[in-house]
Amino acid sequence: MTSSPPAGAGSWDGNSWNGTGGAAHAPAAGDRPRTGFGLFGPRHQRHTLPVEQLDSLALPIGDDGVVVGVDADGQPAVLGVNRPTPYDMVLIGGLWTAQVLALRAAATGARVAVETGRAQAWAQLVQAVGGGQSGMTVHDVGRVPPQGASAGGPVLVVRDCGMRPPRGRVASAPWQSVLTLLPYLSPVAPRLMRQARLVGVQRVSPDEAAEIGRVIGLPRGEWESLPTLADGVTLWCTDRDRQYVMTRATDAETGLLGNARRMD
Repeated sequence: MTSSPPAGAGSWDGNSWNGTGGAAHAPAAGDRPRTGFGLFGPRHQRHTLPVEQLDSLALPIGDDGVVVGVDADGQPAVLGVNRPTPYDMVLIGGLWTAQVLALRAAATGARVAVETGRAQAWAQLVQAVGGGQSGMTVHDVGRVPPQGASAGGPVLVVRDCGMRPPRGRVASAPWQSVLTLLPYLSPVAPRLMRQARLVGVQRVSPDEAAEIGRVIGLPRGEWESLPTLADGVTLWCTDRDRQYVMTRATDAETGLLGNARRMD
């Protein structure tokens, strides 16, 4: 078995390696290119960093998922939508936020299937993302076909079926998450919230806030704040964590969906 000489240990003359210790040089116009290795690329000086500056070297590595906004500290807030296990989410809020989530999920490579009774509200988004097996599709309520989700082709099913969504024909599964949008608290909401792994709540009435706080166990100060939330702000809750998130649209998203709003 052979190994390549270390960088800077010699140069190539077009036919053989010269162990001169000098830097490799680009071949002349008539030189034969290296078989199997392609042409010579550009040559640059090595990058160096003083030891005292090592602490400043960092990479913005965080959770894997969809960036849904920023938290109270201005840091990106990420939802892990594409998962190898079934994942159910409930959003008690506006269509605008659900559509931003769908748009950003599609941008991560997930296919988005929308189950809705108001297809016209999703038409512009579908046109922007593209339909078919690599983009976004819209289906009537109760008519979502099997999606065939996989690790290489994760799926997000968005259920925009009004106050009383029927039981879904397509349920959450490995690599297939389901987001149920409820415009307000409804008689079926407590059951859906208890079953969900993640619950998002936007601005609601004081009575709705008290009921939501009871169902998912929010501290009094948090459920009392729900009627005062601004447009675009969501309280995301799991069994162990809670986080207020401000969703800020990009210029492209604003041009497509307009400004953040709670009501549609």
